[in-house]
Amino acid sequence: MTDPRLRDVYIVDAVRTPVGKYGGALAAVRPDDLAAHVVKALVDRTPDLDPARIDDVCFGDANGAGEDNRNVARMAVLLAGLPVTVPGVTVNRLCGSGLEAVIQAGRAIAHGDAHIAVAGGVESMSRAPYVLRKPERAFPAGHQEMFSSTLGWRMVNPRMAPEWTVALGEGAELIADRHGITREQQDVFALASHQKAVRAWREGAYDDEVVPLPEVDLLRDETIREASSLESLSKLKPVFRSAGGTVTAGNSSPLNDGAAALLLVDEEGLRATGREPLARIRASAVTGIEPQLFGLGPVEAVRRALERSGRGFAEVATFELNEAFAAQALGCIGQWPDLDPAVVNPRGGAIAIGHPLGASGARLAGAVAHQLAAAGSGTGLAALCIGVGQGLALVLER
Repeated sequence: MTDPRLRDVYIVDAVRTPVGKYGGALAAVRPDDLAAHVVKALVDRTPDLDPARIDDVCFGDANGAGEDNRNVARMAVLLAGLPVTVPGVTVNRLCGSGLEAVIQAGRAIAHGDAHIAVAGGVESMSRAPYVLRKPERAFPAGHQEMFSSTLGWRMVNPRMAPEWTVALGEGAELIADRHGITREQQDVFALASHQKAVRAWREGAYDDEVVPLPEVDLLRDETIREASSLESLSKLKPVFRSAGGTVTAGNSSPLNDGAAALLLVDEEGLRATGREPLARIRASAVTGIEPQLFGLGPVEAVRRALERSGRGFAEVATFELNEAFAAQALGCIGQWPDLDPAVVNPRGGAIAIGHPLGASGARLAGAVAHQLAAAGSGTGLAALCIGVGQGLALVLER
């Protein structure tokens, strides 16, 4: 935090579940139970902390239409067995929800409204329900339309400009068109995401971060493809454009389930935990962009966050950029000429690991914190594009 009147905010620990594939190993687990699992695991890893001292639990959740309704953060507090005096709040900035939770919890600590907070995010895209509009009149005789709440636009307001409400994948195609990003470039990027994730798991890079659910047979991220190749990726058909399309299931993030949580403290809270922090929050920024170009949302958000932190791209040691689509990630990276692409997603990105919407931002922030701790020092970034045209970025340092 740059204002000297604000308190320093530290990330003491960060955990996440393995990320499950749509209809996969975590599909039978309710989202409130996923959230409760990471909250409990986080608290259990800090035995010196009295859970009653947690001032708030802030969780991101992009859907909220099913079992994650009724304020999933508060449900997680109760299901995790924390004292009933610990409050909870759920926030929604779509794909940025988990990072928004971290930023909001950090802001409360920085301003003295809290000493200790848990921040995170959760999403079960497998269990996202179908929803039905309430009829405009009682006892309708005709058929009623049902909507899937898993992903993307639904029940669109007719006053919205039609170019704003295109499918998310079409938005990625528009970015590929605008920046001349080829199908081969996207597939190469996607393959690298899998290869880096495979290597990271093999080398134990996630051992201190991932907390499997004891009742589920899933120890690592379920959508990583060790056998992926350019040849296999090149055979996949475009999903959103039948003619001339470049965006495929292979160079896009999949649908996923998962949860992540971080423990945030000020100096007083740090003493209460008895632990050394992983990293410190330095700055954040949120920006807006044309909804159909949502994938480029991080471009300006990252620039502003770095400016507020007093840092530059050359000082970034690690950068977790959410890979909603290879096209959008490449589109963003291309707008940061001073950034070394080698520091982006060194342990794999969402194309391989997965993108459980409300959890992803918390996963990215936790990953950056762990990487900075492993390095011993440095500046790190976490950023996401957000549907309906936003970008969100967080700068951490150690």
